[in-house]
Parts: sequence; structure tokens; C-alpha cells
Amino acid sequence: MSLFKRAAVSEISSNASVVLSTLVVVWLSVVLVRLIGQAARGHIGADVVVGLAALTTIAALPTIMALSLFIGVLTTVSRSYRESEMVVWFASGLSLVDWVRPALRLAVPVSVAVAALTLFATPWSHRQIEDYRARFDLRSEVSQITSGDFLELDSGNRVVFVEPSETNPDELGQVFARITSPQWHAVINAQSARTEVAPNGDRFLVLVDGTRYEVRPGSGETRITDFEEFAFRLETPNADETLAQARARALDNRKARPTEMLLQDDSSHSDGQLMWRLAIPIATINLTLLAIPLGAVNPRVGRSFDLFVAGLVALLYMNLINASHGWINSQILPFDLGVWMVHGIFAVMTVFLFWWRLRMRKPKEPHVGAA
Repeated sequence: MSLFKRAAVSEISSNASVVLSTLVVVWLSVVLVRLIGQAARGHIGADVVVGLAALTTIAALPTIMALSLFIGVLTTVSRSYRESEMVVWFASGLSLVDWVRPALRLAVPVSVAVAALTLFATPWSHRQIEDYRARFDLRSEVSQITSGDFLELDSGNRVVFVEPSETNPDELGQVFARITSPQWHAVINAQSARTEVAPNGDRFLVLVDGTRYEVRPGSGETRITDFEEFAFRLETPNADETLAQARARALDNRKARPTEMLLQDDSSHSDGQLMWRLAIPIATINLTLLAIPLGAVNPRVGRSFDLFVAGLVALLYMNLINASHGWINSQILPFDLGVWMVHGIFAVMTVFLFWWRLRMRKPKEPHVGAA
């Protein structure tokens, strides 16, 4: 490999790696904040936050990798123009077209990796996310109780609020509970609580040293009862049924369907999802080649405008892919046309920009005044 190609490949890979790591860190930060908020509200378990964040990142990685390589090529070419390094390469007999081979040397393996992610890893990650949420639903209701939060049990017929225990952090402290039934509405206060498992496997929440206030709806009849212990049964979901429902939900979501199932399904929604999985690897190569003429800037002019235009072009490309996905789902656009239409438009744009950068302008003829 020539000195030019080695230098180009090295700098592009270095810049793309920096951009990739930065985007992944930013993405993880946003996802972790969202998931921690859901865990604080009791929607997911705190122990699955890291796993869900990793799976969500796998699903977003194809787009991040494509954009990272695009920015890596763009910044490398623009730096060479800005620091007049391209003048040296041009004087050595090279042209802008010679950037294609070193760019493709990186783009082709990255595109293959992106294809593996979109066709296999991304659907798997969506299925695993559903399994994580199903396993959280399988946990007993009392294990979902968070100190300082209200928790609805039995479809809202029972509401429990607990304080942390002052003596044992593994136990529940003071408890407030509301229980509604067709006959009575009850409010219960207790000093502490614990869980017990009956011989038949049923789980109970046992409230200790409290008072039960009951009102019969419509009659105004009231009962007040002091108790040493009061227990009510906790519903524990069936594991096999819950996991089966989760897997069924995952397969209903076409993002989680294996690619072979999409190929066997003739529906327009499956065609749209298949188009998206094929589009990102193709877009990786297209964006890499498009970054070369977009990065060819005038060193005497500020670079902000050119980089802004390049960013808009990449954003337009991704938005058109998503739009084509929606058009195929709505049967507005045929699958055979939707797979190649956007890529064909941007491939033509790339060829035109190369021609625009490489064209030779005819010198102006000197103006000869009339004798």
C-alpha cells in the first residue's frame, strides 16, 4: 500500500474511532438516565438497567457506526484541504478520486459488520429487551415495592406505600395500604410488614401492629379494627405464561422478528422492516463515498458552512430511509423500488459532486477592445 493510502486509512480509522466512542458514550448517558428514571418509578428493576442499556445500544449501533465513518472521512478530507496537504498529494499526481480506494478499504468491512447487526443482532436485542421486562413481571409483587413510592397491586384494587425500616434494611417499615372490594373499602396502617410463604406456595404480605378502617360503600357503615397481624395474598404471575406472552409480543413487533421470518412474510410491514435492515449497510458505503467530495473545502473560506451542509445531507439521507420505510409500510411505495430509490439518488449525487470538484474550467479569453 502506498504512503498516501496508509496515511489516509490510518487517519480515517482514528477519527472514526473517536467519533464512534463519543457517540456511544452520549447515547449510553441518555439511555441510562431514562432507564434509571423508569427504575425509580418501579417500572423496571434496578438490577436490569445495565443490561437494558447494553441491549438498547446494540440496536442503535448500526446507525452510529455509519455516521461515525461518514464523519471520520469528512474530517480527514477537510483537514487535508484546510492544511494544504492536498496540494502536496495533487502535485504528486493524485486526485480526489484516489481517496475512494482507502475509504472503501474501511467502508466495506464496516458495512459487513453493520449488516450483521441489522440482520441478526438488532432483532435479537429487541427480543431480549422483552424477556428482561417479562422477568421483571415474574418477580413477586412485594419485591417490586420501593420505599417512598406507591405501588398498585391486583390491578389497582390494592395500593401500598411503605417507609424504610429503621432497624433492618431488608424488611419493610411502616406501611399504609388501601384495599377496595365490592363490599368494603379499607385503609390500613401498620408499624411493619414481612412476607411469608404458605405450604402450597402462596405468598402473603403480613402487616404487624396496625389498625384497619373499613367503610361500606353507599351505607356509611364503618368498622375500626386493631390487629397484631393482618395478611393478604400476593398474586404471583405464571412464569411459563408470562414468558410466552412476552415472546409473542416480541414477534408481533417486527423490529424483533428474525430476518428469516420477515422473508417468509408477505405483508407490507415486514417488507418495510426488511428494507430498513438492508438500507443501513448500503448507506454506510454511500455516505463514506459522499463524504469525500463534501469534505473538499476551500482552505481560504471558513469550514463551518461546508460541515453544516454535510451534516444536513447525512440527516436528509437517514430521514429519507425512514420515510421510505413508512411508505412501504403504507403500500405507497413498492418494495422493489423502495430498497434502491434513496441509495440511487445519493449515488448519483456522489458522482455529480465528484465531477463538480474535478471539472476543469475553461480559462476566460482576454477581452480585446475595439480598435
